[in-house]
Amino acid sequence: MANIKSAKKRIKVIETKTMRNKAIKSKVKTMIKKVEAAIEAKDKAAAEAALKTATSEINKAASKGIYHKNNAARKVSRLTLAVNKMA
Repeated sequence: MANIKSAKKRIKVIETKTMRNKAIKSKVKTMIKKVEAAIEAKDKAAAEAALKTATSEINKAASKGIYHKNNAARKVSRLTLAVNKMA
């Protein structure tokens, strides 16, 4: 355990940011699963709606620095490609 006041503060701040990052990553993963579930069920309308919300969440996470912009772009690209491949 840290003894210096500033080090104690850093520990608290890091914990807060870690919890926030975990929550946002979890939300993104949930959105991706919803898109994949709609694709699996062959429901084009639901997949497109889920894709729109998932894309929004992924881009928000990237803008906050939780995901690298290329990582976010790759996730969006793969989901979009999967939805577009549906007949």
